[in-house]
Amino acid sequence: MNDMGGFSAHYGHWSLVVVLVVVASWILYRFAAPQHWREWAGAGLVQAFIIALYAEMYGFPLAIYLLTGFLGIDIPLSAYSGHLWATLLGYGPTGAIFEMMLGGALILIGIILLIRGWTTVYRASREGRMTQEGPYGIIRHPQYTGIMLAVFGQVVHWPTLITVVLFPLIVFIYVRLARREERDMIRRFGAAYEDYMHQVPMFLPRWRRFLGALD
Repeated sequence: MNDMGGFSAHYGHWSLVVVLVVVASWILYRFAAPQHWREWAGAGLVQAFIIALYAEMYGFPLAIYLLTGFLGIDIPLSAYSGHLWATLLGYGPTGAIFEMMLGGALILIGIILLIRGWTTVYRASREGRMTQEGPYGIIRHPQYTGIMLAVFGQVVHWPTLITVVLFPLIVFIYVRLARREERDMIRRFGAAYEDYMHQVPMFLPRWRRFLGALD
């Protein structure tokens, strides 16, 4: 199969797009568990990101056609063309494989953080106490960090014009949401939560504790 044939065969799989959107959306809404409108707004942006991502990954390569047709960028059309960072920088299939592995690792870590964060906070909420164990012992917002990591991993793995634009908006929404939630936690738990804030970073962990928590 020639390069153009491989490129064409990669797209047009709309049934696969639907399946992937449904699965990814279920993970998002199951473990992000939005309740208030601000949480729904953040989840809605991530939902739009998911739809745009898989529609271009396996449906129609809009970003590639815009870059080639309107901007005149020379993009070799092959099965690896969608890995745009490697394609635009001229690293070819080797760069695409590295891009896929790095993005996949970030996505996996993000999903683990999202799920572990949800299970930890769910147990604590049932007992009416403040959450400080598990992933909450290394960062204060593991669920939001997990979402941002997974989204960033997809931008690394398979960037599109829409997802690259949506990524900073998603980060902005979740940073604001985290700060608002922390004000609520201070009102609820007072000095105990303020001490916790001084001891545990907000989004970026101290790496030894982070790797130990994933074991």
